[in-house]
Amino acid sequence: MDKHLIDNVLKKIKDTEVAGQGNERVKEVVARLLKDLFYAIDDLNISSEELWIALDWLNGAGKNHEWGLIYAGLGLEHFIDERMDWEDKQAGLVMKTPRTIEGPLYVAGAPETLSYAELETEAEPNGERLYMQGRVLDEQGNPVEGALVEVWHCNLKGMYSFFDKSQSPFNLRRAIRTDKDGKYQFKSFVPVGYSCPPNGSTDTLMSLLGRHGSRPAHIHFFISAPGFRKLTTQINIEGDALLGQDFAFADKDGLVPAINRLSADQAKAKGISEAHASIDFDFNMVVERKGLAPGENHRTRAALVAEKA
Repeated sequence: MDKHLIDNVLKKIKDTEVAGQGNERVKEVVARLLKDLFYAIDDLNISSEELWIALDWLNGAGKNHEWGLIYAGLGLEHFIDERMDWEDKQAGLVMKTPRTIEGPLYVAGAPETLSYAELETEAEPNGERLYMQGRVLDEQGNPVEGALVEVWHCNLKGMYSFFDKSQSPFNLRRAIRTDKDGKYQFKSFVPVGYSCPPNGSTDTLMSLLGRHGSRPAHIHFFISAPGFRKLTTQINIEGDALLGQDFAFADKDGLVPAINRLSADQAKAKGISEAHASIDFDFNMVVERKGLAPGENHRTRAALVAEKA
């Protein structure tokens, strides 16, 4: 199809817009995406039937609440992170702790404690005990007192509380304020990876692309403090078979800390009464600066209010 004929269709659509009405940014974005889509339909000879199959899939993805997984699985969320990293680099910012994707499963309002938290509202008897600790530091390596370390991960079935109604709302979700030395610590268990819902919209798309829909074991973090740029990151579990094969492209160098496994006697010497796996990890924050591209994504997120003890 001659491109000028496609452009005529695009112009006909554009001409229906009323000047001075609507949102100019939305108009700009939709016009560009429509042009790219129309050209792709023509270049790839996409049929009407294929488009309707795609629409059925899009409807199903919405009903299944899987758009967050698809956003990650197609690499869109990773690309946005890479673009934000590029923006930071252009501004001369050096991120000692790499950012990586948030994913779709954060819930605001988790119970807050000072310096230490136990993530399990419901004990996981079959889990390997994990203690993770470290400090929140500034660009010069000084401790950041009062930083908020928000942490969340899935259970041994690969399910996240709030979205999995069989769990207590804030199971494996906590918020920890660092002490004067910038220290935090939490107790939980070594998490497992998870896969997209079988036969769901994301799984269907990954299969058609010849890809898997699984993630290596990981733990999510938000690190925030007044005057600093919020850090969104996650760590992976050393030794996981899917490291380097994350369907969400979130695993990065510098985010796979070593795991030390301590016997009961070794743990006792550190003041802990049980054998456990231990991870030491420091988070480095950078000071907020004027004129920078936003470091925070003010997206709509699930939220609950934790009950006071």
